[in-house]
Amino acid sequence: MSPVRGYFHPKTASGRSSLIPAPPWRYSGDLLTVEYRTDPARVRELLPEPLELADEDPGAVALIWADWQSCSESGAELVDPVLSQYKEAFAVVRCKYKGQTYTRCVYIWVDKDFAIARGLHQGYPKKLGSIHQTRPHPYGPAPRIEPGARFGATLAAADRRLAQTVVTLREPSETNGFVNGHPMAHHRWLPSIEKGKGLALDELIESGAASFEGGQPWRGDAELELFEAPTEELARLEIREPIAAYYRQVGVVWDGGRLLESNTSGAE
Repeated sequence: MSPVRGYFHPKTASGRSSLIPAPPWRYSGDLLTVEYRTDPARVRELLPEPLELADEDPGAVALIWADWQSCSESGAELVDPVLSQYKEAFAVVRCKYKGQTYTRCVYIWVDKDFAIARGLHQGYPKKLGSIHQTRPHPYGPAPRIEPGARFGATLAAADRRLAQTVVTLREPSETNGFVNGHPMAHHRWLPSIEKGKGLALDELIESGAASFEGGQPWRGDAELELFEAPTEELARLEIREPIAAYYRQVGVVWDGGRLLESNTSGAE
């Protein structure tokens, strides 16, 4: 019998149809980040055991829009752009595990199937969405990266708008914010195929960039709105106090994570 190949489904004799290739995965992207404070209790309700609220600024949230080009080690996808280009919007909070501060993605929407598959592997709770953001350009009417430049971004899912923002850049910054500045603490969950048997996969993992490079961050101000929707709960992370907004171009390599605990979450 011939073996089937491929890093992910569908597995075939050649492996060519696999939805995603094996890591490392490489990314180039434009990030638009809006940080604000919400009720820490709304963050707490999204943290399964054994995660706890962060000691400092426990209600801090970052809502991030990203316009990505991504590829495998060979880079072949970059010259077949339908396989490399996608957009996403995601909400991250900070949490604590055994005294260490982590970042955790609690909501995320993407617009390509391969991005969802990567998220399943990495523990990101990815769903399909419609994501758009203003792109900078050195010519014509598009904004330059300079004081006063204005960038808009929108997020929708299941035909409902969930969030929108307009960010106005003020000045260069030393950082791109603080909420998304830690290793990620995520859960990888998969229900058992047998009814009533709970989770077949239940892992708390740590993950982060194997390498990172980035351009000059810019800081600015944001007008941010969140909207209610029948099947989404992003608006529960209500805006109580704006912090700041940022724009940055980055390059990232992801090449695996580390198991922290297994079979501990009690998720259903």
